[in-house]
Amino acid sequence: MAAQAQSIVVPTDAELLQAQADLWRHSLCYLTSMALKCAVKLGIPTAIHNLGGATTLPNLITELSLPPPKLPFLRRLMRLLVTSGVFAADESTGEETYHLNLLSRLLVDGVVVDGDAHQKAIVLAANSRRYVDTALSLADWFKKDMAAPKSPFEELHGVALFDESMALLDPESDKLIAEAVAAHDNLGISQVLQQCPDLFNGLQSLTDCCGGDGTTAKAIVKAFPHIKCTVLDLPRVIKNISVDGAINYVAGDMFKFIPPSQAVMLKLVLHFWNDEDCVKILTQCRKAIASREAGGKVIIIDIVIGSSSKTILETELLMDMLMLTMTNGQQRDENEWRNIFMKAGFSGYRIVKKLGPRGIFEVYP
Repeated sequence: MAAQAQSIVVPTDAELLQAQADLWRHSLCYLTSMALKCAVKLGIPTAIHNLGGATTLPNLITELSLPPPKLPFLRRLMRLLVTSGVFAADESTGEETYHLNLLSRLLVDGVVVDGDAHQKAIVLAANSRRYVDTALSLADWFKKDMAAPKSPFEELHGVALFDESMALLDPESDKLIAEAVAAHDNLGISQVLQQCPDLFNGLQSLTDCCGGDGTTAKAIVKAFPHIKCTVLDLPRVIKNISVDGAINYVAGDMFKFIPPSQAVMLKLVLHFWNDEDCVKILTQCRKAIASREAGGKVIIIDIVIGSSSKTILETELLMDMLMLTMTNGQQRDENEWRNIFMKAGFSGYRIVKKLGPRGIFEVYP
């Protein structure tokens, strides 16, 4: 029997033109990311900051030491970045003036934002050749039939992200990615401390798993001096840290052992791992913490997919695609988080608060 022909709804001219415009936007939006990377590499946010936070295009091109004939091209770059919300512009004086906004202030060299001054590393890493080449290989990766799939990044480059093999292959990229992860992890801890003080009230000891250089642990100890904080991370991370006595640093593997404490914190850690590995990590956490009656808990700060804000939801899903492309991990919705908590033997949990795309969990033994 011949297949029944499907009826086609003929779009209006306006609908067709809108669809075409949307297609162009989706196909070309990578140029917004590249324009942002260009602005960071040129030092435009820092230049505007040095000029008092606002500047005209001629003054900007002089501050950047760019050839004057490039001025009309710089105008076009800035026009896109203003439209996309990276910078602000004002024409009320008759000459267009460019300003920093909250986003571009995060990219100014030497300006500390929430305990970390290197947010530009996120832009440079996310748009680096290693990342872009991996994204371009996605279709080929999907077509490969692999019994134990490697991440697209590992399949293409032959090394795993964050592994010592990556440092041996490309030390410069490995350093940049580490800086980007640290910037991503550390930004936001002040909001957690200010808006969720009960999270740490009553705690006497805390282990921060994958706590890096201790930036987050130091912020916690500053706000709650009575808490004894331990940072657990890999030996290659710990060996480069200058110990100051405020934090106890332990070199180790969280899959094998976590230093005992009343509570354990996993801040933007579990999204790098698949469900099976997350259960293994959480099982070690459960062994390390006190009983629920003694205040034992695991504090998890991570992305929770499902925001009612379209913009934040898109960010959550883009972060999930980043995990798909670069790691064996994923971002999770609340049900997916609940499943791994229960599989690891925990009795319950609650979401203390949502801060943008991130959720703050208390998970109980």
